[in-house]
Amino acid sequence: MNSNVENLPPHVLRLVYKEVSALAADPPEGIKVYPSDEDITELLTAIEGPEGTPFAGGIFRMRLVLGKDFPAVPPKGYFLTKIFHPNVGHKGEICVNVLKRDWKAELGLRHVLLTIKCLLIHPNPESALNEEAGRLLLEDYAEYESRARLLTEIHAISGPGGTSGAPQDPNDGPQPKKHAGDPMKRAGPSAAAVPAALGNGANGASTTTSNSNNSSSTNNVAGKKKADKKRALRRL
Repeated sequence: MNSNVENLPPHVLRLVYKEVSALAADPPEGIKVYPSDEDITELLTAIEGPEGTPFAGGIFRMRLVLGKDFPAVPPKGYFLTKIFHPNVGHKGEICVNVLKRDWKAELGLRHVLLTIKCLLIHPNPESALNEEAGRLLLEDYAEYESRARLLTEIHAISGPGGTSGAPQDPNDGPQPKKHAGDPMKRAGPSAAAVPAALGNGANGASTTTSNSNNSSSTNNVAGKKKADKKRALRRL
């Protein structure tokens, strides 16, 4: 939606800026306000689902748009979070009297936000945009509550304990074994010891052969010495 900053007179822009700044600094209970630095005519908010309603525990994002004729004409409100509610249309548009015939320029944005939050507590099926929700509210409240609660859990609640989508704790779940990327280390010390064992076996065989050769050579020398000694004795 296009910005209306250029269409609003300077004195209205000053009033809007003052009120939006006050809302951001001191928002109504259960409502957070996120002003836009680029477009003061669009206000993003988050409304906590009131306790005791099918919307409890949910956070509902909403947008208020100030038209070129504001404050003579009320702002338009849209739910950005899907909600099953008689006074909220399928595209998020909000039907509430304060945004229509009951609007007065002096009411201000704070009053609008509080009225929309109260609408979550006291829906008005007589001016329903969602006819199915309005019918169930009048004829079968248990079914209405069940449907509203289901959409709240799906779209407005982040997850069990509010942790859905958060980075998983690296300490949760099975942990990879150390050195999992090293084939030699992954196989364990026995695999690493195989080459050494083979090397030791080869060295052992070589050592045995060498010792055998040395022993044979020593025996030959000793035998030769004995023969030489016998020949020398015969000469005597």
